[in-house]
Amino acid sequence: MPKFYIDEYTRELKGKHVCIACREGILRDTFGDVLADIKFLNRLQIRTTFFHNLSNRFANQKHFRHLSDRLPETRIMRVPADQDFYRHVLDYEDRMHKIIFLERKFLIDRHGFKINALNTRSARKDFIAAGGLIGNVNFRKTLEQICLKIESGTCDRVHILPAGKQTIKHELFTIEGSGTLIANNFTEAFAPLKTDRELSIIYDILEMYRRQGYLKPRTRDYLDRQRSNFFVTRIDGIVVGCVEKKEIDAQTAEMGALVISTRFRNQRVGVFTVNAFIAEMVSQGYSRIISLTNNPRLQKLYHRLGFAPEASGRYHQRQMQSENVAMFYLEI
Repeated sequence: MPKFYIDEYTRELKGKHVCIACREGILRDTFGDVLADIKFLNRLQIRTTFFHNLSNRFANQKHFRHLSDRLPETRIMRVPADQDFYRHVLDYEDRMHKIIFLERKFLIDRHGFKINALNTRSARKDFIAAGGLIGNVNFRKTLEQICLKIESGTCDRVHILPAGKQTIKHELFTIEGSGTLIANNFTEAFAPLKTDRELSIIYDILEMYRRQGYLKPRTRDYLDRQRSNFFVTRIDGIVVGCVEKKEIDAQTAEMGALVISTRFRNQRVGVFTVNAFIAEMVSQGYSRIISLTNNPRLQKLYHRLGFAPEASGRYHQRQMQSENVAMFYLEI
């Protein structure tokens, strides 16, 4: 079950305008869940507008009443049946922080895997120009409109989620999210680990990678004892990854426990984190960095950033502590 970070994300969202859009068939199937999520946002003093295209027929009158009665703080916008639903939402003139499209599926890549996050450049490259697969075929023609909306500066971020129980809550208040995020304005920061809350978030991310078999276990007590050797990467003020410094000798620092939330894979957050760690080690007087990993994603990243396999035997004692794990080094 994903862990919610309500306080951390509320600080970012409080008072901002979030638009939720859901087409009739999906809304009828998930009506109670959608309303519960919007009411939750309202309780946190997040401004909400809800777009729907429920037809004006007798069977839907109870839905209209429920929308009015249960969401008094939300602006309700009905899209006429003869208008393109997505274009109507994206042409909305008010400045908004987020648009959330509730769909049957999130976006997927050409191999059928979930897309967690992307920017408008990669959206055009991977989907519009290359014709990549998308979970909802309606978004083949809508994706360019989404990109233009973000680039115009009238909307910061667009989310595409599978409608369901607490899906909006999972998307906005967990590190991993529940759908696909499209945005250009991620704010990155790299700094020493400071608070207990940051330590708790890092522990959760490390545990996820440990379960995948890429990391040795690190207890909360270990993280607390080694707190001064951990650095965190923040996106929009929220911790999404970390790296651990281990001194090997006066010239060499090991880069360990490098993890980034899967939400931000392929968004160059790993590149930012490694480069920031390198800069920090240079400032501390080190001239070489080593790292051990069997994670193919990290190995690919290291090769791209100029790391080379370490085979000289110089760090034999360290290598023996992690037998059968590939070691890489970088002269800095």
